[in-house]
Amino acid sequence: MIVNEIKTALHDLSDAEKISVYQRFFKTGKGEYGEGDTFLGITVPNQRLVAKEYYNQVSLKEIKELLSFDIHEYRLTALLMLVAKYEKSKDVNFQKEIVDFYLSQTSRINNWDLVDTSCYKILGHYCYHLNEEHFLFDLAKSEDLWEKRIAIVSTMYFIKKKSLDIVTEIVLMNMNHPHDLMHKANGWMLREMGKKDEEMLTLFLDVNATRLPRTSLRYALEKLIPELKEYYMKLK
Repeated sequence: MIVNEIKTALHDLSDAEKISVYQRFFKTGKGEYGEGDTFLGITVPNQRLVAKEYYNQVSLKEIKELLSFDIHEYRLTALLMLVAKYEKSKDVNFQKEIVDFYLSQTSRINNWDLVDTSCYKILGHYCYHLNEEHFLFDLAKSEDLWEKRIAIVSTMYFIKKKSLDIVTEIVLMNMNHPHDLMHKANGWMLREMGKKDEEMLTLFLDVNATRLPRTSLRYALEKLIPELKEYYMKLK
C-alpha cells in the first residue's frame, strides 16, 4: 500500500508541460542513453519532499519495487529515500545491507542524475569509512557505463575528506572511455580534487593533459587561473 501512496503523491505533483523537456534533457530518444525512460514532469525539490515524507516508512523491498519502473521519478524518489535511510542510520550492519542492496540495483540506477544524487552519499561514504575501496575499483572495471560512473562519482566523498589518490587512480582506469558522460564525470572529479589540492591536479595534468579527452580537460580546468587554463589547453 505504501508504494501506491508514494506513486499517488508523485502523480499529484506531475506537470505535463515539463515531460517533453525532461525527455529531451535526459536523452530518451531511440539509441540514446536514456532510451525507455518515461517522465511525469516532477521537479527534483518536489521529489525530495515526497522522499522526506516516506523514507522511514518504506522497506528495501518496496524501494526495489519503485526502482523496477521505467518512470524516472519513481526511481529517483526511491534512491532519495534510500540515501535518507542510509544517512539516518547509525547501524553499520544496516548500512552494509543498504550498500549490498544498492550494488544489486545498478541496472536500475541508469541515468546520470540517478547516479550522481546517490552513489557518493551511500557507496562513497561506506567505502571511505569501512576501507572498502575495492567496491569502487570493481565497478570501474565493469563494462557498464553507469557502474563506471558510479565508481568515479563515488570518489566525491573521498574528496570531501581530502583523501585524493583514489580519484586519479579511477580516472586513469577509464580516462579514454568513449562516452561523453564519462569524460564529464572524470573532469568533474578532477576539478573537485583540484579545489582541495591544486598542486595535485596540476601534477596530474602535467603528465596526462595531452591524453585527456577535451571535455574532461575543460571540466578539470574550470577553477584554475586563466594562465594555467590556457597553458594546459594548448597542450591538446
